[in-house]
Amino acid sequence: MTTRTDSPTASPFGARLRTAMDERGPLCPGIDPHASLLAAWGLPDTADGCERFAMTAVEALAPVVSSIKPQSAFFERHGSRGVAVLEKVIAATREAGCLVILDVKRGDIGTTAQAYADAYLDPTSPLASDAITASPYLGFGSLTPMIETAARHGAGVFALALTSNPEAPRFQHARTADGGTIAGEVLAGLRTANEGAASLGSFGAVVGATIGSTDENLDINGPLLVPGIGAQGGTADDVRRIFGAAVRNVVPTSTREILGAGPSVQAVRDAAARANDQFAALL
Repeated sequence: MTTRTDSPTASPFGARLRTAMDERGPLCPGIDPHASLLAAWGLPDTADGCERFAMTAVEALAPVVSSIKPQSAFFERHGSRGVAVLEKVIAATREAGCLVILDVKRGDIGTTAQAYADAYLDPTSPLASDAITASPYLGFGSLTPMIETAARHGAGVFALALTSNPEAPRFQHARTADGGTIAGEVLAGLRTANEGAASLGSFGAVVGATIGSTDENLDINGPLLVPGIGAQGGTADDVRRIFGAAVRNVVPTSTREILGAGPSVQAVRDAAARANDQFAALL
């Protein structure tokens, strides 16, 4: 598996993320046009409502935060019109100088995995993002097309490693033949993919803020995307305790707490600023 950037003009995602976090803070707000959030904003649960919600969130957040994480499913549920809105969100966010981590959690093998990589990581695609989330549970090697495509285009991949859903430990803590855990194998694969990265590797792990604790080595020389902040119960103290020495690489993500402050652009921006300041002081 190669993880070098083939094009000399492509700046690696990890380096761009580190610069953005240093300049704008670590917070990565989500943009999830959930039916309940649309209703709270007084918007219909339609493609038009989705667009008004999402573009208002982009207006509020993209100029001031380092990255944004749109959840693709909440756009896809509106069909082709919803996907068109997602394309607008990605384009407008990147035009504002903000990185897009597209939450798609795709996972497959061979040519299908390559097709997902081309859809989300090739800059010629209308859905091209700076990074994506991916599922490694067909084997870490199944991510090879995504990792290689990301490396070629200066993009990134975040693999699910230690998630907060109640069923996760039965799979992620399961032991392999050599005695390690499935989560440990994912983290080891990412650590290998990030070897030699000077500032921050481009291949990260998704680790929930509400996992309680872990004995896994989270130092992968790459970013750690941390959902579960805010409305789901995760706090800055949890992050400090769980991540220890790797805390500087944490990208905390919060959605409901920030978007729930809307529909005012300024109110959403202020909510993001409060969360960003809290984590900037921690990290």
